[in-house]
Amino acid sequence: MSPLRLGVMGCAGIARRRMLPAMAADDGIELVAVASRDGRTAAETARPYGCRAVTGYAELLGLAEVEAVYVPLPAALHAEWVTAALAAGKHVLAEKPLTTAADRTRRLVESAERRGLVLMENVMFVHHPQHEAVRQLVADGAIGELRSFQAAFTIPALPADDIRHRPELGGGALWDVGVYPLRAALHFLGDGLRVVGATLETVADRQVETGGAALLRTPEGVTAQLEFGMEHAYRSSYELVGGTGRISVERAFTPPAEHRPVLRLTRSAGTEEIELPAADQVARTLAAFTAAVRSGAGPAAGDCLAQAGLLDAVRRSAAR
Repeated sequence: MSPLRLGVMGCAGIARRRMLPAMAADDGIELVAVASRDGRTAAETARPYGCRAVTGYAELLGLAEVEAVYVPLPAALHAEWVTAALAAGKHVLAEKPLTTAADRTRRLVESAERRGLVLMENVMFVHHPQHEAVRQLVADGAIGELRSFQAAFTIPALPADDIRHRPELGGGALWDVGVYPLRAALHFLGDGLRVVGATLETVADRQVETGGAALLRTPEGVTAQLEFGMEHAYRSSYELVGGTGRISVERAFTPPAEHRPVLRLTRSAGTEEIELPAADQVARTLAAFTAAVRSGAGPAAGDCLAQAGLLDAVRRSAAR
């Protein structure tokens, strides 16, 4: 099959650091163009990849040779530009969260389905095989009946001018780092989760929440305790606790491509460390997107919609 002809809508840090190098290295992708509101930024970003620089996102969507677009814009701009991309007949890979409201997320998913286009939210960690290995251990009864799940994703303080401190752009810890532990809970516990309680915290000089926690529960009584923050020491981990043991994973959400994951399985006889092969979750995410476009079968939208609903529910619970 011919490579997927891809355009990049915006020059955010994640695009420059992780996604553009991975796209350039993928034989299944032809990087056609990079767009920015600032022509010089577009040119500087596009130059190392030998692709076209475009001034303005609408101009990118007007390029007939672009089949699909990657959208790394601030969260509050996703709804507008994903809508425009779908209307232009482009498949879309959009950074998480897809939008900052569950109803808008649902409308985008429905729009893509009506048009027969692939719309994929860029939650990369779910494509790393270490999590499937964990699910298999649980399914095999390695820790007995599952009782609880804990997950945390916290990062050190960001620069004062970082866009994640701006509420009008969809900033705040919940939508930036809170997505990770929440999506992990969905990944392991299913979409029957409901929010029991939540809190969002803000330090004095910020306009958005800088951290928070949430307690979720499945219909069967399995609890999920989630922590997230962006004024904290770095943590990226989760643990599943069962009746006879527990499994813990470090560097769970953003491991480097060369990282060899270690699953720690603790039972009454002691702790066993299970080392897994390294895997590049960025490359695997791009491969999954390309395969979905080429097969005509987009990714299931259930987890994306369930995640959007839970994010809304966490915010409502914290407001109460």
